Amino acid sequence: MSPRERVIKALSREIPDRVPFEFSFTPYLQEIFKQKTGADDPREYFGMEIRHVSLKPTRIKQDFSAYISEESSEISSIDEYGVGRIKGSTYHFTRMVHPLRKLSRREELEKYPFPDICAEYRYEGIAEEVEQLHARDLFVVGWVGDIFETAWAMRGMIELFQDFLINQEFAAYLLDKITEDRCFMAENFARAGVDMILLGDDVGMQEKMMMGPETWEEWLKPRLAKVIASAKKINPEIFVFYHSDGNIEEIIPGLIEAGVDVLNPVQPECMDPAEIKEKYGDKLSFWGTIGTQTTMPFATPEEVKREVKLRVETVGKNGGLVLAPTHILEPDVPWENILAFVEGVKESEEFYRKIREG
Repeated sequence: MSPRERVIKALSREIPDRVPFEFSFTPYLQEIFKQKTGADDPREYFGMEIRHVSLKPTRIKQDFSAYISEESSEISSIDEYGVGRIKGSTYHFTRMVHPLRKLSRREELEKYPFPDICAEYRYEGIAEEVEQLHARDLFVVGWVGDIFETAWAMRGMIELFQDFLINQEFAAYLLDKITEDRCFMAENFARAGVDMILLGDDVGMQEKMMMGPETWEEWLKPRLAKVIASAKKINPEIFVFYHSDGNIEEIIPGLIEAGVDVLNPVQPECMDPAEIKEKYGDKLSFWGTIGTQTTMPFATPEEVKREVKLRVETVGKNGGLVLAPTHILEPDVPWENILAFVEGVKESEEFYRKIREG
């Protein structure tokens, strides 16, 4: 079975020859990987089935100084939506500077320098890249991105939640502008031939949603559905992946209604992957399920292999699973646990062989 066939089988809730998998490293672990293996690309070295494509960087240099000038001396980077970041202790532990925090009127938003996500030049060459990866029988995904996270990063989370209540025209305009970008991205990735688009918004905390499900239904679900429809009108067979950390079980039925096919990461510290599979496995496939708060950093190698085996035999027992840590692998993950994860993946071949043979 080719790598691409293996992923398509799994996501179609059919029995693959073994469980597909992926993971990625923080910079520290990337250096450990290079030292241990002499290689540069973990996906090639470990034989992962999935590759990612993305749009080209913008050519426009926007001036956001009028929106973030007060803290500009501390800012180490500014993204194309104008969100500034001040370095923290390591990697992605940064403090955000929200460029829309002091705005209040829609007219101010209409003058804001939004990025050129819909510029055609940013998608040049993607179809050719997808074709080359498909020629290697790899499964190709395109990162479309988020709506809520971009909005609150621009506005400030407290301010955005307040807008939902008392400044709704402002909130709607901001979310709609971002949604337009995501629709254009989804449509163009689908047209380029990717196998799956990646969408996501972290809306869950450890034990519950960070907003009421009715707020999600009103503000985020219709916009998510619109993005998904943009991709599926080009390719009805494209897989749609949705990411949110935390406990989001309250909105899983709504995600299915919106058109989501693949749920990620099914964080085991927050939701029971086997229970989620039992409830929703006839409509969803799952991507993730191996804890990065618990298993990957703190288990022994044998415990990691047992966890992989448990997930394959429960969540993946009739297909429907791509195995992955629930987040990027952080510096405290021992190298031995990474090897144990890969060994456990390879051992899933025997499990699936027995199922096929009855």
